[in-house]
This record gives sequence, C-alpha cells and structure tokens, in this order.
Amino acid sequence: MPIKGEAVLLRAFFGEDDRFEGRPLHEMIVHEAREAGLAGATVLRGAIGFGHSAVIRSSRTLALSEDLPVVVEIVDREERIEAFLPRLDEMMSGGLVTLEKVRVIEYRSE
Repeated sequence: MPIKGEAVLLRAFFGEDDRFEGRPLHEMIVHEAREAGLAGATVLRGAIGFGHSAVIRSSRTLALSEDLPVVVEIVDREERIEAFLPRLDEMMSGGLVTLEKVRVIEYRSE
C-alpha cells in the first residue's frame, strides 16, 4: 500500500536473544507486520548498547554476552501502526517501543 506524506515510525528495541513462540522475536515481528499488511519493516543489529538493566551488550569477540541490541523499524500510516501495537505488545516481554511522526518523501518498489 503506497504511503506518502504524514506517517508514523515505530521502533522496537530489545535483545537479539529475545524469542516469541520459540523463534527470534525480530523475525516474528517482521512476519506479523507483513501479515498485517504494513508498508514495510527493517531489522537493525546494534554493535553496542544497553537498556534498563544497564548491562552493556557488545559485539566484541571477548564479550561474555552476545545478546546484541536489535531495533525493528516499521513505517506506515498512524492508524495502521496503532492497530498493530496490541499484537506487538503480545510478542514483546521486555524492551522499549517508541513512535514518532515522520514525513514519507518516496515509497516505491524497484
């Protein structure tokens, strides 16, 4: 569904080891977003970060934890993002979700 103009950017922050129904959470969110007909989703893997636990997660070879930060970004119209939030809430047991207004300049397929 093409979008242009005012939209909302949803960002979900959590660890790459997080799971939902036995599968990686980031994969499940992307699949659920597609099923919901959202415009698109992207998963970004962080090199270093920390959250509410204040434990720094790093991609350094000698790091004790490889549970790196992950961000899933989804952009769509506000009403479509709002409709997706309850499903996202069911899937996430921890982490941070943010919303911000964005202006879509271009959205097209190859």
